[in-house]
Amino acid sequence: MTTSAASPEPSFPETTIVVVPREGFALTGRCLETLYRETDSPFRLVYVDAGSPPQIARYLEDQARRRGFELLRFDRYLSPNQARNRGAARASGRYVVFVDNELIVARGWLAALVRCAEETGADLVGPLYGIGELAEGWVHMAGGTAEIHESAGSRRFTEEHRFAGRLVQEVASELRREPTQLVEYHCMLVRRQTLAALGPLDEELLSMAEHIDLCMAVRQRGGKVYFEPAARVTYLPPPPLDAADRRYFMMRWSEAWARHSYAHFKQKWRLDSDDPYFRQNMSFVRSYRRLPLQSAQRLLDRVFGNHSRYPKMALAAAEVAWNRLTVSEADREPRRA
Repeated sequence: MTTSAASPEPSFPETTIVVVPREGFALTGRCLETLYRETDSPFRLVYVDAGSPPQIARYLEDQARRRGFELLRFDRYLSPNQARNRGAARASGRYVVFVDNELIVARGWLAALVRCAEETGADLVGPLYGIGELAEGWVHMAGGTAEIHESAGSRRFTEEHRFAGRLVQEVASELRREPTQLVEYHCMLVRRQTLAALGPLDEELLSMAEHIDLCMAVRQRGGKVYFEPAARVTYLPPPPLDAADRRYFMMRWSEAWARHSYAHFKQKWRLDSDDPYFRQNMSFVRSYRRLPLQSAQRLLDRVFGNHSRYPKMALAAAEVAWNRLTVSEADREPRRA
């Protein structure tokens, strides 16, 4: 049922790419076609389609027949780790590469990730992550830090994305293959042997901290995480956001899913209940979830001018209240036993 994108090469270990939904479906066609066009190393593809609109579902069914990849269709939304677990269960070969369905890859990306893993023995490898169009050259992350700090019985967490918000050309001289503490699920190579040792990805992390959890678990058991800048990818965040995608977007970044994820992460890693990291990131979740409201915010600017601050605050508060009323933690595929 599955085929490789190119003729197998004896020197290139079998690799399975698992594509899962990130926050919408509108970019499915562009990203899938770019993946096939720009990937010049052999791979198997397992595509997890969880709740896409009918026209996207039909497109994926057609592409699966034409290209010979394995399509796993679910008629309801999955959380990202649920989708990854279902895709990984169908993977084969030495490596699985998790890819979001809104990712654009640059030529040579897969070979560079695999080469890094082969030459370093890394358990996880992450590329140079961009944000926006590749040609624009903005860095989202070039590796990073993810640490627990202990002091006087307190355990608090810090995270940093290296070179975030910089242009690639500004930092090019500092980009080299090296160990790192953090890579992300936008695109992440994982040694399948490592996945088997750690067990399924934690499905209680519905929307937040999933990548942090895996990186820390690998490092805790003495594994290696590497950054490989020869592999370059970028993800395309909204706006625009297709109207058909808004329900999943609001669920994916909902108050309920984020709060559940952070509560579980704090308990799992024995972090302080009042750790400011989690308050700060709930603020990020809310601001990110308001991206579809940008047109309403611009309207308030036009109507109220310099006095739009309070109407915009009221709009933000109303959105949080509405999200709490309309999205429950239980709005997901039941967890498998």
